[in-house]
Amino acid sequence: MNDRRVSIVPYIDWFTIGVYFFLVMVGWFNIYSAVYNPAHPGLFDFSQRYGKQFIWLTTAFVMAFLIMLTEASFFSVFAYLLYGIIVFSLLAVRFVGKDIAGSHSWFRIGSVGIQPAELGAFAINLGLAKYLSNENIKMTKMAVRLKAIALIVTPILFILLENETGVAITYTSFIFVMYREGLSGNILLVGFLTIVLFILALVGSKIVLSCILLGIALAALFLFTRRKRKDITKVGGALALGLLIVWGTDFAYKHLEAHQRKRIDVFLGSNVNKNKEGYNLNQAEIAIGSGGAWGKGYLQGTQTKLNYVPAHATDFIFCTLCEEWGFVGAAFIVLLYLTLLVRIIFLAERQRSAFSRIYGYGVASLFFIHIAVNVGMTQGLIPVIGIPLPFMSYGGSSLWSFTLLLFIFLRLDANRMQILK
Repeated sequence: MNDRRVSIVPYIDWFTIGVYFFLVMVGWFNIYSAVYNPAHPGLFDFSQRYGKQFIWLTTAFVMAFLIMLTEASFFSVFAYLLYGIIVFSLLAVRFVGKDIAGSHSWFRIGSVGIQPAELGAFAINLGLAKYLSNENIKMTKMAVRLKAIALIVTPILFILLENETGVAITYTSFIFVMYREGLSGNILLVGFLTIVLFILALVGSKIVLSCILLGIALAALFLFTRRKRKDITKVGGALALGLLIVWGTDFAYKHLEAHQRKRIDVFLGSNVNKNKEGYNLNQAEIAIGSGGAWGKGYLQGTQTKLNYVPAHATDFIFCTLCEEWGFVGAAFIVLLYLTLLVRIIFLAERQRSAFSRIYGYGVASLFFIHIAVNVGMTQGLIPVIGIPLPFMSYGGSSLWSFTLLLFIFLRLDANRMQILK
C-alpha cells in the first residue's frame, strides 16, 4: 500500500478511535465535576480547569488529525532524530526549566507549561522500536540487550534528576517490549522477586528471610539439579543476589527521599498517621468506598467537592469517578481500559513491519503501567506515585503524550501492509 496514492480511511481502526474519544470526553466531564465552581458553571469557562482542559483536548484532536495525515514512513525515518530531540529536551529542562510542585521538569511558555518527561514517551518508544526492528538485532545477544537498556535508561536518569520519579518508573514498562522481542522471562522474574524481597525485608526478620532463601537454594540444588559445577554456580549466584537484596534493603530505604519513604510506609501501613502522611490514601479510600455500588450521582461527590481528596482532578481523578458513579461506573471504565489494551496488542500482532509491532507493544506497555499504578495507588494496592490516568486526568502534557502515542500507532496500523525500515 502506497501512502501517497491509496486512501488510508478504510484501514483506520475506528473502534480504537471511538474508545479514545469516549475516554477523553468522560475525563473532561469528570474534571468538570471534580473542580466544579458554582460561580463559573460554564463548561467553556477558560478561567477554570475544565475550560483549560477543553483547549487541551481540542489541540489533541487537531494533533491526532495531523498525525493521520502524515506518511507512516516518517516515524521510522526520523525515529532516532525525535529520540535525540527529546533526550536533549530532558537535559535542557534541568537548566532552563521551572519548578512546579517540587519538580524541576517544566518548560514555561507564557502561562502554558510543557513537561518533556511525559510528552517524550512517544519518541523514546520510536527510538527503541527503530533499534529493535533492525533485522540484525537478536535479543539473545548481550550487546543488543545492553544497547536497548541504554536507550531506555538514558532518559530515565535525566527524568530522575528532575525529581520526577513517577514518570521515570513508567518508562521501565519497556521491559515488556523487550520480553516480547525475545528477552528471557527470567529477567522479569528476577525483577518481581526483587520487589517482593524488598518489601518482605522491610516488614519481616532478615534472619528468617535469609534462612528461607538458604533452604530454597539447598532444595533447588539437591532436588532439581545434577549438582554439577554449572548448577552450583547458578544456585549460589541466585542465593547471593537474594541475600544482597535482603541485607541491602535498609541501606536502599534510608537513601530514598523523605517523601518516597513516607509513601512506602503508607503502603505498608507502618507507623502511619492518617491525618498526616497517610491522609491522601485515607481520603481516597473513603471517597471510593462512599460511592457504593451505583455512586452518589454526577456533581454529587462530597469528598471531592469539599477538597478532602487531594489532586482529585489529576492523580486521584479515579476517586471522583468512583464516588459519583460507584463500583459499576468505575468497573465499566476499567473494562474499557482493558478493551483498549487488548485491542492495541491485537493490532500490534497483525503488523507486517517489526517496527510497527514493537512500537505498538510500547504503547500497550506504557498505557498498562499508567492505568495499573494510578488505579492501584488510589486503593492502597501499591505506593502512591504521582502519575496521571490516561485520557482522564487534568493536564495538557499527559493528554498530548497519550494522544501522540496512540495515534502514531494507529497511523502505522493504517499502513500495516507496508514494511517500514
